[in-house]
Amino acid sequence: MDLQIAKKTALVTGSTSGIGFAIASLLAAEGATVIVNGRTEPRVKESIDKIRAAHPNVRLESFAGDLATEEAAKALTARFPALDILINNLGIFEPKSFADIPDEDWRRFFEVNVLSGVRLSRAYLPGMLERNWGRIVFISSESGIQIPSEMIHYGMTKTAQIAVARGLAELTTGTGVTVNSVLPGPTRTEGVDEFVSKMSGGKPFAEFEREFFEKVRPSSLIKRFATSEEVANLVAYVSSPLSSATNGAALRVDGGVVKSAF
Repeated sequence: MDLQIAKKTALVTGSTSGIGFAIASLLAAEGATVIVNGRTEPRVKESIDKIRAAHPNVRLESFAGDLATEEAAKALTARFPALDILINNLGIFEPKSFADIPDEDWRRFFEVNVLSGVRLSRAYLPGMLERNWGRIVFISSESGIQIPSEMIHYGMTKTAQIAVARGLAELTTGTGVTVNSVLPGPTRTEGVDEFVSKMSGGKPFAEFEREFFEKVRPSSLIKRFATSEEVANLVAYVSSPLSSATNGAALRVDGGVVKSAF
């Protein structure tokens, strides 16, 4: 399927690993010019080299900087004043008992997971509206609907992303701009591997995965972690002109974890 994004420019925040990397790689393979973002130059270069090894002749730009900060956001928008596609993927998570989460962690999670996307959307949405075309996608989580007791601060930020995306979508009424959120379920990434190592007590991944979906996410219908590529497939579609009738939606790619028909 031709996603019709060959002449589009996309930014994927936090795209040096995991879901962000998979999204950047797929959008580039579909012909978009993709800005790869990470906190350090070596990390960004390594990711760009990996994408080019898999997809020669793709068009890639780089931006090294922590987009959870206002300073980096200003530097980014000065260098790239216009975008067609903005993927707000940057995010952090960690399992921690509610009683042990200090105020500083609540602020840090909100700054990284929510305000990073708010700042960039505020910078790029007006231009999209003026040109009458654009896509903004927030990478939220099923944890924004079913708040995980082991990381409530993370779930809070994912709910906030869904709210922000829906509110921004209201500002696009009657235009060619859309704003949506995509809600992955448990997905195997580098960060999840670290999460597993903390929670598994040294068990092999396959054993942990089986127990995780028996006890922690028993509502899953696929009974496994999704791959980053499976999530990227949905994000790429929502980023394309083909998804023009999809706006203001919270789209689940959660393996059926959310036990609801709506």
